[in-house]
Amino acid sequence: MSKIRFIMLGGFLGAGKTTAIARLAKSLMQQGLNVGIVTNDQAEGLVDTDLLRSQGFDVGEVAGACFCCKFDDLMTTVKELATPIVDAQSKESRQRPDVVLTEPVGSCTDLIATVIEPICHYFEADYTVAPLAVLLKPEHGTRIFSPPSQAKTTKGGFSPQAEYIFLKQIEEAEIVAINKVDKIGVEKAQEIASQISKKHPSKKIILLSGKTGIGFEQLLNWLQTENHQKRAAIEVDYEVYALGEAELGWLNGSVELTATTNAQEASQTFPLDEVVAFVLSTYQKDLAKQGLEPAHVKTLLQTDDRLAVANLVASESEAELSVASNSRCEQGLLLFNARVAADPALLQSLFENVIVRTANKFSLSTKILQIQAFRPGKPEPTHRMD
Repeated sequence: MSKIRFIMLGGFLGAGKTTAIARLAKSLMQQGLNVGIVTNDQAEGLVDTDLLRSQGFDVGEVAGACFCCKFDDLMTTVKELATPIVDAQSKESRQRPDVVLTEPVGSCTDLIATVIEPICHYFEADYTVAPLAVLLKPEHGTRIFSPPSQAKTTKGGFSPQAEYIFLKQIEEAEIVAINKVDKIGVEKAQEIASQISKKHPSKKIILLSGKTGIGFEQLLNWLQTENHQKRAAIEVDYEVYALGEAELGWLNGSVELTATTNAQEASQTFPLDEVVAFVLSTYQKDLAKQGLEPAHVKTLLQTDDRLAVANLVASESEAELSVASNSRCEQGLLLFNARVAADPALLQSLFENVIVRTANKFSLSTKILQIQAFRPGKPEPTHRMD
C-alpha cells in the first residue's frame, strides 16, 4: 500500500486549529483523497471532536495528555482510522485514509522531537511526514511580536511561562501560519511576520484566514509536496514548560438541557444559538470580574441533527457564535471547554453558576453529566529524539 501522509497542525490555544483543519480536510477531499483526523486533549469531552464529526469527518481522539506523552495512543488511533470498516452487507463504509490530519493540545510544544521524529524513525514504512505547521494566535502574537518602535502594553495575563511555550512553538515550526488575517488586517499580520523573520530568517511564513480561505492553497501545497527535514531538536526547559501548562486551569463539562413543560403548553423548546451565546458571554463576564485571562473557552450545544458553537479566545475579544443552528429543540447536550489562567475549582464554580442562570433564563431543567477540572501535569514524553 502507499504510505499515509501524516500532517500535524499545532498552535496555541485559540489559534484556530480546528477551523483550519476542517478547511484543509475539505480541500483534500475535493482532490479525491480520503482523510482521517485525530484530535487531542488533556481530558475527554472535547468540543473540537464533536464539531469535526458533525461535519462528516472521520475523527479519532487521544485524551488524557498531549500527543508527546500519549505517543502509543496516537499511533493506535491512527491505525484504527487506517482500518477499513465493513458493514453488515459487506460494503466498505470507511476507506483507508490517504492523509491523516492531527491537532495537538494547544499548550504543547517540542512536537518534532517527541512526535514527528519518532514517527519517522519507527514508522518510516507506513507514513510520509509533512513539515510541522504552527498557527500563530494573533491575539497573543500582536502582544509578543509588536515592533520595537511601539511601546508594549500589558499582556493581559499572558504570563512569561505561557509566553515561553508560545515562542517555543514558533521556534520549532517549519511553517508559521499567521491566522485570522481578515480580523487583524494584512498590515498588522505583516508586522508580526517581519518580527518573526528577523528572529528566524529561514522560516517559512504565510498569512492565513480560516474564515475566508486566504493563504490555504499555498499552505496545502507545502503540506502535500514537502517533507519534514531532520534537524537538531530545539532546547526546551521542561520545568518552565511545565509551569506554563500548569498555570492554565482546565475544565471540560457536559450538561443535558431539557425544556420544561407546564399545563398550558404540552411541550416547550429553547433556541440553541441563544443558549450557547448566553452561556459563553455570561462566563466571559464572570472571568472579567475576576481579572482572569482566557486562553480559549468554547461551548457546543447539539441534538441528533443540529448544532451550535460559540468561542472565546482572549480577554479583549467578544464571545463569538461561530456555528449557528438557527433552530430550537426540546433537549440537547451542552459541551463546555475552558482553558483559563485560573484555579480549576474556581472555573468549575463559575461554570456551575452559569448553568443555573442559563436554566432560569430559558426555563430549562439541567443534568450535569460530567465535570473535569484540573491543572495539567508535567509533560513526560514517551520518546524524545534529537
